[in-house]
Amino acid sequence: TVMPEQGNELSLVLSAAKFAAGKHKSGKRKDDETPYINHPLEVAELLTRVGRVTDPEVLAAALLHDTIEDTDTQPEEISTIFGDRVLSLVLECTDDKSLSKAERKRLQVANAAHKSDEAKLIKIADKISNMGDVVSLPPADWSWERRYGYLEWSENVFEGLRGVNYELDQHFQAVIKKARLALNAQKQLPQMP
Repeated sequence: TVMPEQGNELSLVLSAAKFAAGKHKSGKRKDDETPYINHPLEVAELLTRVGRVTDPEVLAAALLHDTIEDTDTQPEEISTIFGDRVLSLVLECTDDKSLSKAERKRLQVANAAHKSDEAKLIKIADKISNMGDVVSLPPADWSWERRYGYLEWSENVFEGLRGVNYELDQHFQAVIKKARLALNAQKQLPQMP
């Protein structure tokens, strides 16, 4: 991969999208059907459309935020191609997969308030995207309780992230309210035999 031309912000963002698409090419979302790349694309889109974020390095990091955590991407690849600031933001959004799932979730809540403002933006958009998927594209093996629990945990993480971007904060609140209503409606439906 060739480093994007200095001063060409759009090139940086599109190079990050291309890099992420290549790294996530065989990945699927938890519903086992949706291409994984749809998620980082949605995170970057939420940042631009809702949060009015225009910083190309933040948008590049949003597109790359799961590459180290979920693919064979090495930190050096990101710093070489996209620079140290993009790498720093990606690392702030990366869970340590050597830890248990419960510990990773606990640390996301504990560390949320200590992230940079830019990483907080990415994490809020990430949570918004994931909450939508938990309702509309749920993992087949997730019970209603697990899905509702994901919303509760996301809100706990959000408490440490909020306050950086009013529009994203408001959108998060609207999405979680809508997600709770949708899940509660699903719980009320009679189960098919």
